[in-house]
Amino acid sequence: MRKLIVAAVLTLPMSTAQAQLRPLEPMQARLFSGTSSIAAELGGSRLIDQRASLAGENGNLWEAGNFSLAWRTGRVILEAAGTAQRFFRATSSFDDPYQDVESATDGRRHDSGDYRLSTTVRVTPNRSPIAGTVRFGTRLPTTDNTTGLDRDAVDFFATLGGVLNRRSLLISGEAGLGIHTTREQRFEQDDLLLYALRAEYSAFPLIPSITVLGQVHGTGHNEIRGVEDLGEVRVGIRAGQHYWIRAEAVKGYEPVSPSYGVLLTAGLFH
Repeated sequence: MRKLIVAAVLTLPMSTAQAQLRPLEPMQARLFSGTSSIAAELGGSRLIDQRASLAGENGNLWEAGNFSLAWRTGRVILEAAGTAQRFFRATSSFDDPYQDVESATDGRRHDSGDYRLSTTVRVTPNRSPIAGTVRFGTRLPTTDNTTGLDRDAVDFFATLGGVLNRRSLLISGEAGLGIHTTREQRFEQDDLLLYALRAEYSAFPLIPSITVLGQVHGTGHNEIRGVEDLGEVRVGIRAGQHYWIRAEAVKGYEPVSPSYGVLLTAGLFH
């Protein structure tokens, strides 16, 4: 209980709410399904026809330094994650830039990505076949409003989920609430449904996986610029167990998400 209280103190004071280019990444489910207590990963992505909503542009996005460092202690996983740098090149425009967003005469935009702190707690007994989870955390205000790729604000998120590990099959899922601050004075906050579902099958030397994740706004209003619906499917192949490398093909199914892309990641479980 003491560890749980400390974890909550680390995250909850920041919980006020950010628009984002990318959906919230799934929890580190594998740490609840084996003997590993540390998970670390580092990678990058190339995303085609990604919309930068606040800049009013469509283009291609490079992400460099996508990272995650997670540590499990007992029933609790503490995670720090984020994206070090983003490089965007516009190919077309769909609207005027939002107020305070500076124009990019050469079509290039560069900014820091978002950084996240989260805590995931197992709430079911260890003997239970499904690890029920509660996850909560924040996205930190590390971006620049004038760049137009993200907003200088903070998100809060909280999800309920579960992890099922059956022989070589690992399935995890979660859904919950994301509290996002908008750039609209008359509608300063939007509450969205966050979701993620992931499955991988480790019976082969090359381990296939599929992930579906995104966010959906409420039915009481239209989408708000900067916090629109996001959604994508990722189909991946991972080589290695304790030390691994993974490639994932990305296909977006919401207008703000990329048409397609690829994620490359290397990491370890210890």
